[in-house]
Amino acid sequence: MLRVVTALLPVATVLLTGLASPLVSRADGDEVVSVAAGRDPELAREPSWRPPDPPDLRRRLDDWLAGERVPEDLEGIRADVSAVWDKHAAAGRAGDLLDAVIAIVALVDPRAGAIRQLPNENPAAIEAATTWLDSPATAEVERDAVRLWLGRELVRRDRFEEALRLLEPLSVESAVDPAAVLFYRGCCQHWLLEKEAAVESFDTLLEREDTIPLRYARMARLLRADIATVEPRSLDHIARRMRDVRRRLDLGRAGERTRQVQRSVVESLDALIDELEQQRQQQSGSAAAGGGGGPGGGTGRPMDDSRIVGGRHAGTGEVEKRDIGDGSGWGDLPPHEREAALQQIGREYPAYYREAIEEYFKRLATGEETRP
Repeated sequence: MLRVVTALLPVATVLLTGLASPLVSRADGDEVVSVAAGRDPELAREPSWRPPDPPDLRRRLDDWLAGERVPEDLEGIRADVSAVWDKHAAAGRAGDLLDAVIAIVALVDPRAGAIRQLPNENPAAIEAATTWLDSPATAEVERDAVRLWLGRELVRRDRFEEALRLLEPLSVESAVDPAAVLFYRGCCQHWLLEKEAAVESFDTLLEREDTIPLRYARMARLLRADIATVEPRSLDHIARRMRDVRRRLDLGRAGERTRQVQRSVVESLDALIDELEQQRQQQSGSAAAGGGGGPGGGTGRPMDDSRIVGGRHAGTGEVEKRDIGDGSGWGDLPPHEREAALQQIGREYPAYYREAIEEYFKRLATGEETRP
């Protein structure tokens, strides 16, 4: 499964860096904005959130604008705000509502404008430049918009810990873009192996699968299915933490947190090796106890060289022929045994092995596998 996810990472990167365009167009030019046809039954519940209403959001921003201490040319600022809204409306579904809101906030508050330079700064610089967001004097709509925008940009730069600290406190009910909050929060939780939290974020997002951008829906389904298969202390889990250490080092993060993750990886590997060693010893003990001795004199050890064995183990070397019949369907497993075998394969091997074997069974059923 990790190999499959690794192959998907370039696709995820393209989607995460191209989030200004939520549309996918078919050859006939029709816009595709929903993948609701593939919705899982467990997700077909009453949505717990609703998408933003642009007119309502504009009223909230107008109220905030009227209450802010703005320059004397208030009418000029309002004209600029109207121009931003008009540009967003002209872009239609291809327009990014969050970018429009940030542009408006930056017109009024220079501190919000300076935020645009922060995504490439170090964590200390970001924290120092955003302390004003925690002030009671900062309006909720401004604070949440800035945090969401900055969190989104940090996710695009693989800075998941910093992004999650900004995104976690945001309320889906009052966010300027609830779908973006849920999607980017889930991306952070997925990478940081917060399994339950990631599944919850993606499930909540997919409650509105009919209305969210197609890129969100498809990536949310991929990431949810991926994180749901990760088991603690498994080799997959260890490999993901090693990948996270590499990401941290690429970002220049070699501090205590990174060293802590490295130590936990080593401890998990030691525990896994010990477990495998114990299993090997148990299997060896069981084989020795139940083998009754081998041809070489009861030691259970295979012969050093291939040769004809004498004594009571000797045979003629002939195989007894069996009548297996000549009817059609020989070799087919009963349906329940076939499904049990497939489930076992699914537990022990990557998903694409199961798909290949299922395809083989289908070809056997139709006779295609036996045709020359």
